[in-house]
Amino acid sequence: MAVPDKGVHGPLTGVRVVELAGIGPGPFAAMLLADLGADVVRVDRPGGPGLAIDPAYDVTNRNKRSVVVDLKSPGGAARVLDLAARADVLVEGYRPGVAERLGVGPEACHARNPALVYGRMTGWGQDGPLAPRAGHDISYIALTGTLGMIGNPGEPPAVPANLVGDYAGGSLYLVVGVLAALHHARATGTGQVVDAAIVDGAAHLAAMIHGMVAAGSWQDRRGANLLDGGCPFYGTYETADGEYMAVGALEQQFYDEFTELLGLRDLAPARRDLARWGELREAVAARFRTRTRAEWTALFEGTDACVAPVLSLREAPDHPHLAARGTFTDHGGITQPAPAPRFSATPTAVRGAPAQPGADTTEVAHDWDVPGLITAQDPPVATDGTRHGAARN
Repeated sequence: MAVPDKGVHGPLTGVRVVELAGIGPGPFAAMLLADLGADVVRVDRPGGPGLAIDPAYDVTNRNKRSVVVDLKSPGGAARVLDLAARADVLVEGYRPGVAERLGVGPEACHARNPALVYGRMTGWGQDGPLAPRAGHDISYIALTGTLGMIGNPGEPPAVPANLVGDYAGGSLYLVVGVLAALHHARATGTGQVVDAAIVDGAAHLAAMIHGMVAAGSWQDRRGANLLDGGCPFYGTYETADGEYMAVGALEQQFYDEFTELLGLRDLAPARRDLARWGELREAVAARFRTRTRAEWTALFEGTDACVAPVLSLREAPDHPHLAARGTFTDHGGITQPAPAPRFSATPTAVRGAPAQPGADTTEVAHDWDVPGLITAQDPPVATDGTRHGAARN
């Protein structure tokens, strides 16, 4: 069973969280709460996990425990409400109105536990014309203008995996909202609903850019600005072996060191002349193509030129800096990012492997004093990685 090691504590030790199983930003937000020490109980549905991989590899379910409840069966909602009555936080990622129809919406939960923080994770939000519509990360960041900023001019926008929408604009904002509401609940005894919409979070992430647009210092098009690849000393360049180096030499002193080491001191004044940026970019690109990534890495090592190799997911854990900090960790044979951020008094850790659906029912029933989880236990779910449910809101 995926039982957390109770000898390791984080700043949220003692906080109880109910997660109604879903895919994408909800599970990641609940994982972050679990990483911080919360006792997260994931309520899985019968029939299989939401992610199309073996649950043993679903790292977003680490540090959690799992029970199985069929919310569409008689008594299913009552069992979830029993958990909610003993929880500090509940997180769900259904489309608006679904939790209410299943009998586990905010009103029903607050009737049992007025201090509960009810976190709702959606793409479009709880209201607005698109609220009932399906969508995915790319849909949400497209409408906020965020996707349109990313990529080369004259080419389609580049898709940033599902990091900007699902996890940055979604999960992280849900966690911030939940923790703020939890602080309020503990001070007042009153819970509330947190409406975390990916469109809101993704738009909020671009606050500085909107200010720059208003000030006339950011052009509303791709590849024409300081931080979007338009600048020749802030971008990526191919090396002789087909790999890439990332350059971020924005400040003058860093730029001076960069051009000196690159052997382009004579062309350095082009930094201040936008009309020469194309010339500068071509020269920088030509220089990087003369050596391999490893050779350039060695050259820039230990300097303040702000140049780094572009590593793959498999390469990153072995980088000396990340290895020294323990940015990645191995647990149960899976290399994965370690919990972040770090705390001096309440350290965090990967305490448990990804929760197997329904494996912790007996223990949770005992720890949370919810005997109904055992007396009316649903059948175990499949563990073959079958996906249930695709689009979400």
